[in-house]
Amino acid sequence: MAAALRRIQLGNALAAFGNGFTVPFLFVYVARVRDLGDGTAGAVLAVFAAAALVVLPFTGRVIDRRGPLTMVVVGAVSAAVGALGFGLSSTAPTVLASSALMGAGIAVLQPALATMIVWCSTTATRSRAFATQFFLNNLGLGVGGLLGGFLVDESDPASFTLLFSIEATMFLVLLTVLMTVRVARPAPAGGQAGAAAGQGSGWAVLLRDRSMVLLCVLGFVVFFACYGQFESGLSAYAVEVTRISTSTLGVALAANTATIVLAQFFVLRAVERRRRSRIVALVGLIWTVAWLAAGASGLVHGAQAVATALLIATYALFGVGETMLSPTMAPLVADLAPARFVGQYNSAFALVKQLALAVGPAIGGMMAAAGAYGVYIGMLLVCTLAVSALALVLGRRLAPGVDRPVSVVVARGGERPAEPETAGPEREGQAVCAGAEPGCDDLPADDGQVQDGASPRVRAAV
Repeated sequence: MAAALRRIQLGNALAAFGNGFTVPFLFVYVARVRDLGDGTAGAVLAVFAAAALVVLPFTGRVIDRRGPLTMVVVGAVSAAVGALGFGLSSTAPTVLASSALMGAGIAVLQPALATMIVWCSTTATRSRAFATQFFLNNLGLGVGGLLGGFLVDESDPASFTLLFSIEATMFLVLLTVLMTVRVARPAPAGGQAGAAAGQGSGWAVLLRDRSMVLLCVLGFVVFFACYGQFESGLSAYAVEVTRISTSTLGVALAANTATIVLAQFFVLRAVERRRRSRIVALVGLIWTVAWLAAGASGLVHGAQAVATALLIATYALFGVGETMLSPTMAPLVADLAPARFVGQYNSAFALVKQLALAVGPAIGGMMAAAGAYGVYIGMLLVCTLAVSALALVLGRRLAPGVDRPVSVVVARGGERPAEPETAGPEREGQAVCAGAEPGCDDLPADDGQVQDGASPRVRAAV
């Protein structure tokens, strides 16, 4: 990886590490430690999501006009103040205000970081860059949660204040690291297609882009059927129907994280040269098997060990699917976006994710409260099959260079690109970062690396 991209990934990992200290304990902290009740704790989570939905529609425009670093500053400072506010709050109004600040800050950081990764990568290296980000996010969350569990004491509010202080510090460290990164905005795509794509406002261009709209619909179903169920319907099903203990549920969640951490780069090697749409369709099938295993775990009577194994397998299968999505979905968004509107496209996709993460737990929780577990499993089986169907439809709309980009990444001593090309700054649609260029002096210019083996057809499609 280039030096700038390494710094971005480091800052992202440290922020995830800080989040891991507090995310598992947020509900308990508000409801029990501060004694504000379950209602206030639920409102805190709702405000957290609502704040993200409020700021994301405007985030992309700022990123595209002023650059991602502006929103990194806004997001990191807001998230740090919100985290510190959590640690010091003892009343409902201050807790809710802190939730809004932290939710808004984290929300704007997501598309800002994604845009920085896009600017520091090429079509050839983008899948690996986003897979690395996902891996480090999960590793940071897991390690942070583990250490936070050792430090926290429900009878001592000061221990929670320490956790939130660590989280606030990590956001400021993220800001410090990213302030040292300078990246160049990619040149606008050449040709009539690129010119047409750049006409109008970001939202107007995006809504006219049928492939991107379809990808957003697909993303909503993906996040609804997986991430939106982890902390609501699936957890309730595991405890109420499969009848596992809460400690075993923790093991299942650990199995999900362990699968991601252990399998991410093995999976990446297997998928990065294949059609992205087919990979997403395969994820839908894998998650269909996962939900079938979850349903079967509730039907096994008198064999609790088998039921428990089936449920843990459900979480592990979700992890396999997540490792396949990380190098496909985010790069698809980036490669569909015109150079002028990368921030807008990333923000729109983040907005879709937040909507799914708000709607998913609400629907899953209501169905769990009503005891409609059979209907619940059936609904999610339909959703995962819809993921496969939508992915195949999307694949027919994507240009070959977007759906199956050339994935030749040449490192020192690595393989040579299949199609040698001119490495000059005239290449269209690519961010050219050489040490002699302003804004890109973090990237080595004399190491002999060739980072783009893509054909002109691929670049035109991007």
